[in-house]
Amino acid sequence: DCRQYTNRSCEECLKNVTCLWCASSRRCMEYPVRRILPPADLCELRSARWGVCWVNFEALIIAMSVVGGTLLIMLGVCCCCCCCKKKSKKQVLGPDKDDERAAREREKRRVRQEERRAEMKSRHDEIRRKYGTV
Repeated sequence: DCRQYTNRSCEECLKNVTCLWCASSRRCMEYPVRRILPPADLCELRSARWGVCWVNFEALIIAMSVVGGTLLIMLGVCCCCCCCKKKSKKQVLGPDKDDERAAREREKRRVRQEERRAEMKSRHDEIRRKYGTV
């Protein structure tokens, strides 16, 4: 029973892993396993100790939040880097469909332009022969 360690030391209380030490009231009690955090009416978070005496629940929550947030940010940055890498690899490997389509259209325009030039040249040559200016 954890209550037998009340008014003793935190270390004695926490030798039993099912016990929770409340530093403000110097009470040792059973950890409320049905809840993740001990309720405020049982013990304030800044006074509650479980597992080790040198970490209170308030500091533990803040530390876990900072670590979790950092991990999420790092995960986001890694995802962005991977996406950018894939995009740059795709560009290095070859043009995409839009680039290929634009290249085909440019080639068609160039061919039509050459055909028009050849046609105009033949007309001009015909006119020169007709009037004997060649």
